[in-house]
Amino acid sequence: MKMNRFNVRGYMLVIQEGCLLLSDEVLQGDHATKFPGGGLEYGEGLIECILREALEELGQEVEVLNHFYTTDFCQPSVFRPEDQMISVYYTAKLKSKQTFHTSEKPFDFVRFEEREEAFRWRNISDLLPSEMTFPIDQVVVRMLREAHLK
Repeated sequence: MKMNRFNVRGYMLVIQEGCLLLSDEVLQGDHATKFPGGGLEYGEGLIECILREALEELGQEVEVLNHFYTTDFCQPSVFRPEDQMISVYYTAKLKSKQTFHTSEKPFDFVRFEEREEAFRWRNISDLLPSEMTFPIDQVVVRMLREAHLK
């Protein structure tokens, strides 16, 4: 199938004490582990997207720190092969003490705005790229591990 549009996504890499925040979700009926964030909406910039997604998903504000990575290869969407994914990752930190529920166990779902979604902290040095569902996230985990091990 020929790609005919871009799908731009903004993701936050929230790191605390050597751990990275992961989001376990059910997307179109499948379990997925990804970074918190989502699709850019018309009329907003990438940082605005991340700030909005933090409020929607985490229920609290984050401070966006630095650009980390933008997709530099062609990646079709897993859900819509006609879409070319462009994912932009920023490091971020929670603006206040964590108020959302986290679990140590993957896919330990709680209801949040009618979606199944759970959050967990994962030590960067223990996190394997294969634990992430999407190819671009796997690249980011490799990069994070390299930067963390230096």
